Amino acid sequence: MASLRRALCVGIDAYPSDPLFGCVSDANSVADVLERHEDGVPNFDCKRLLAAGSGEMDLVTTAKLRESLQALFKHKAEVVLLHFSGHGTVNNLDGYLVTQDAKKYDEGVPMSQVLKLANDSPAEEVLILLDCCFSGNLGGVPAVDNSKALLREGVSILTASRGDQVSVEVGGGGLFTSLVTDALRGGAADILGEVTAPAIYSYVEAALGSWDQRPLFKSHVSKLVAFRRCTPAVDPAILRALPILFPLPAEDVLLSPEHEPSSPKREHAKVAIFSKLQELARVHLVVPVGAPHMYYAAMNSQSCRLTASGRYYWRLANSNRL
Repeated sequence: MASLRRALCVGIDAYPSDPLFGCVSDANSVADVLERHEDGVPNFDCKRLLAAGSGEMDLVTTAKLRESLQALFKHKAEVVLLHFSGHGTVNNLDGYLVTQDAKKYDEGVPMSQVLKLANDSPAEEVLILLDCCFSGNLGGVPAVDNSKALLREGVSILTASRGDQVSVEVGGGGLFTSLVTDALRGGAADILGEVTAPAIYSYVEAALGSWDQRPLFKSHVSKLVAFRRCTPAVDPAILRALPILFPLPAEDVLLSPEHEPSSPKREHAKVAIFSKLQELARVHLVVPVGAPHMYYAAMNSQSCRLTASGRYYWRLANSNRL
């Protein structure tokens, strides 16, 4: 239910002395994609905290951000998610999420406070996404207090850059956030269509070169939670049929012309089986043996077998975990 999955998306453009231009757009993009799964089913109940202009009603002050963070993390939930897009800064004491009323010696909300709220939260799972300069300091190891670096079980942090790096804006938004939203839209989805935090990181990390800002992923989890569900690459019912199609995962299955729907020798029952095998071959869970394509394997009475990934999903299906 959406009420058990809360997200706070913060975007600050209107800084008095150093305005940004893509942070509000970033926050809206993340909220838009999180609010519903790809099939339209409600996902996160998203609150947007935006500062697009200089009006008093738009101000995101330190007090207002702290209040919103406390409200986000305070109550029980299946999943809690924070996305922040704006300025970040660092000094010898901490890293900070910079607010509009920031000033010297009071730069905004300390990252250590954000981490404490996450660690103390009764939410089962927490994901923090930071698109700001020096964001890698969150969950780091400050010299003054190593206890601040501890993540309790269920907390994951994905930052746009390392603790000593700036974050880049491109095309009217943060580069990091654009990659995260693409990952949530399906770029990082597995065969079942589920998008997890490690998959988001893998997608973002692979898209950035060695000369770009480098994202950081810190996590202490015992299970992987889907933060969004997209269209599965293959019908889950076909995956659940793997132990029927392959009684033993390491043994090949013999094909014949009776399996191929265009063959004069086709048989209805075998054609139905072959259709499922072709779907599995399309997502690289099954491969033909000694033939370039499943069609030729069938027409030449050759066989097919499970790939390593196919055997993985076979085990899941065989243990009723799909």
